[in-house]
Amino acid sequence: MKANQHDKKSFMNLIKDPWIPAIRQDGIECKIAPWQIVEIENPIIELTAPRPDFQGALYQFLIGLLQTTFAPEDQVEWLKYWENVPDAQKLKSTFELFSEAFELANPEGPAFMQDFSLTEGKKKPIAALLIESPGSKTIKSNLDHFVKGGLVPGACESCSASALFTLQINAPSGGAGHRVGLRGGGPLTTLVKRGKSTRLWQQLWANLLTEEASVESIKTVDSSVLPWMAESRYSTQGETTYPDDVNPLQAYWSMPRRIRLLINEVEEGCCSLCGTNTNRLASSFITKNYGINYDGPWVHPLTPYRFDLKKENFPLSLKGQKGGLTYRHWLGLAWLDEASGDTAAQVVREFNTERVDLLLDDQQPTIWCFGYDMDNMKARCWYEHQMPLIDVSKSIRDVFVAAANQLNNAAREAAKLLRSQIKTAWFSRPADVKGDMMTMDQAFWQVTEPDFFQMLHHLSKMDDGSRQMPPQVADRWRNILRKSTLSLFDQWVLEGDAEDLDMKRITKARRELVKKLNIAKPFKDLEQLAETTTESA
Repeated sequence: MKANQHDKKSFMNLIKDPWIPAIRQDGIECKIAPWQIVEIENPIIELTAPRPDFQGALYQFLIGLLQTTFAPEDQVEWLKYWENVPDAQKLKSTFELFSEAFELANPEGPAFMQDFSLTEGKKKPIAALLIESPGSKTIKSNLDHFVKGGLVPGACESCSASALFTLQINAPSGGAGHRVGLRGGGPLTTLVKRGKSTRLWQQLWANLLTEEASVESIKTVDSSVLPWMAESRYSTQGETTYPDDVNPLQAYWSMPRRIRLLINEVEEGCCSLCGTNTNRLASSFITKNYGINYDGPWVHPLTPYRFDLKKENFPLSLKGQKGGLTYRHWLGLAWLDEASGDTAAQVVREFNTERVDLLLDDQQPTIWCFGYDMDNMKARCWYEHQMPLIDVSKSIRDVFVAAANQLNNAAREAAKLLRSQIKTAWFSRPADVKGDMMTMDQAFWQVTEPDFFQMLHHLSKMDDGSRQMPPQVADRWRNILRKSTLSLFDQWVLEGDAEDLDMKRITKARRELVKKLNIAKPFKDLEQLAETTTESA
């Protein structure tokens, strides 16, 4: 049964209609319109998207909508709405001022995150909006062994909107002229989160910047913020879009891909992604290359970046990477990793410096990190991880970050030595052996992670005026790393399936590991700190 392609009102509006999957305090699952995040009776406590990448994208959609239209003027107003949610009717009225920009399908004008004037292009199945979907060439060559094509013949309007938004804000490389996202392909996103019992409103509001710290919200529809409301800044001749060319708020609504859902092919059926029966099932879209080409010093407020220490290159967004996220990334995700220049997202830094003490109750604040690990246009894995946020007084903040860097550097050195000496124990010519040691790395980081965060909590309790890491923390961390490294060496070497178990070679490799753990600079630095008495400090 075909939908009436000329009946504009029959299609979903992302401001007015309930489409976001959520769960209420009493456990009832439902779909809500954006303004319902502030309902007081039986409030919304969480989103329930059918896929983890949709879950992260819907959080970003709501945060972006609030930041664009309802940003707090200053910390006083931020605190006001943190403690007391805004009136639902007020938020609804504010959002509805922008409803014309959030039509999912609109044969007579602009449609959400879709090219303003695209009328013809390459036709693709709706499944191609999903980042992990195999390309047409892969399917034609019958090479879709692990991620099969043809498994998503149709998607409901809710899932179509989620898939479209997810692709635009995470867009990987897609062939000649198919532009990557504003943050690069497969960027990491980091959001501040609380415990599961907290209202969704506070989960979102924790990630709002004040207008003092960012830019003013807009009062009317503006194509420099919502680029689908006018002709795109096409890049057919290599044109680029720098932060100065548009409103900085476009970072939340970046649109590198030229896409248009085929509304005349929306049908009745069952959504392949969420299982909903609907009379608005999208099966395909058209696309064309040379959309918006974002370049220059873009810094998305929800993403950590690596800043060039020499200030010669533009900042690079941190990406999902092979092996996933562990505490070795914590400094760059929560504060600053001095060795690499990795710097926490603006919303995390704002929270650390201005707001973290507001959440020090039974709801431990965490950083929710998520993103794809991309190999060009191929999605290798989706990663997400939660790590604690730690309250650190301003008087010791610099010392805390420096000490955390020392702990992290020692752990990285230990992990490197462990890999090297396991290979030396296993093989007579270790330098000639190629292979993936990721499993050993992951074991090391997992085993030592609880102790690392315990050390950070000890550091956060340093006395005002402290100038360096407390000796007892340095000594304990050094011993933890030594014990864990040697234990993992013994475990892996004796279980290893290598050329043979040459005990002489194993014993020599272990002795060498002990020696290197003693003389490596990060360990010598910890040793010197551990020997520092309270009196001399």
